[in-house]
Amino acid sequence: MTPENRFPALVSIACHDLRGPLATVYGFSRTLGRLGLESPAGRYVEMIDAAAAQLDELLDQLSLVTRIQSGRYEPSLETADTLELARGAATDLGEDRLLVSGEGAAVRVDIPATRRALAQLARCAARHGGHESVSFAVRGAELELTPLSRPAAQVILAEDLREFGPPAAAILVDALGGALQVDGERLVVRLPPA
Repeated sequence: MTPENRFPALVSIACHDLRGPLATVYGFSRTLGRLGLESPAGRYVEMIDAAAAQLDELLDQLSLVTRIQSGRYEPSLETADTLELARGAATDLGEDRLLVSGEGAAVRVDIPATRRALAQLARCAARHGGHESVSFAVRGAELELTPLSRPAAQVILAEDLREFGPPAAAILVDALGGALQVDGERLVVRLPPA
């Protein structure tokens, strides 16, 4: 094993090894949740459950980025409609946080990873822009995310490393043959047409 591929291999092994304890935490939090515990214990179990799901998502993203960066990413490409991908991201975030409009087109992407990436980009635009909600205007294979503040754009473009999800989303879009472009107060996400 060369030094160049040792680190990605170690990260992949770590992601795999972390899934065992995480599955235990998640399984027991679900079991305790079904017991109908009174407050505050019931609320604490809900928080543990949500945190376990968030950790699982982060491990998925870290594993994906590691495979991309090491040249081992073999996406399961499927045809999807951009409007449906954006609506899926809105469902994941809570539909009141991400408004979706427009007309979609067929693209060839890794559907679960792309949907998660779109949700991460929207969450970042809202969080770092100080907005209650943001919008995806879908125009064929392009999705326009607005409003986009300069601080949010810096996080997405990895100029300001404050969180992992948005730069991971950008890496995925690039690996799929798409592109991200900041244009004023909007982020244009171009996905590869089918």
